Amino acid sequence: MMELNIPGYGSLRLSFLVLDYNGTLACDGRLIPAARERLAELSKHLDVHILTADTFGNVTRETSSLQCNVATIGKEHQARAKVDYVRRLGERETVALGNGRNDVMMLQEAALGIAVLQEEGCAVEALLAADIVTTSVVDALDLLLHPLRLTATLRS
Repeated sequence: MMELNIPGYGSLRLSFLVLDYNGTLACDGRLIPAARERLAELSKHLDVHILTADTFGNVTRETSSLQCNVATIGKEHQARAKVDYVRRLGERETVALGNGRNDVMMLQEAALGIAVLQEEGCAVEALLAADIVTTSVVDALDLLLHPLRLTATLRS
C-alpha cells in the first residue's frame, strides 16, 4: 500500500496498480524493457494488474517474469470491462495507467489516473480524463516509485 497526503488534492491510499497493456506498458505487443524492473519494485507495494485484449497474442510470455495479475478482456466493450475491473478492485484504492479511448472511464474512475503518451500516441479523451500525463510509462511508474513527484505535480 502507498499512502500520500497531497496539499490541495487530498489523501491517497493506493493498493492497486492497473495498467493497459498495448500502447501503455507495451509497444507493438512487446513489454517496454525499462518498465519491467519498475514493475518488480512496485509489486512490493501495490497489487499489479495488467488489462489487455492480447492483440498480439504474447502477453503471457512478455509478462511471465513479473509478479502481476494479467486479465484478458474481450475485443468488444473494452472500456466497460476496464472500468468494471477497477470498480471490483476498489476505485478509491486504484491508480490506473492508460493511453486509449478504451481507457477513459478507467482513468476517470480510479483514485489516480495517469495518461501515457508514447510511440502509439494517446487519445485526447484519455488526456482529458487523467489527473496526470507523462511522456512514457517509465516516467509514470517513476512517479509512483518517487511519490514526492506526485505531490509536486498535483498540489495546489
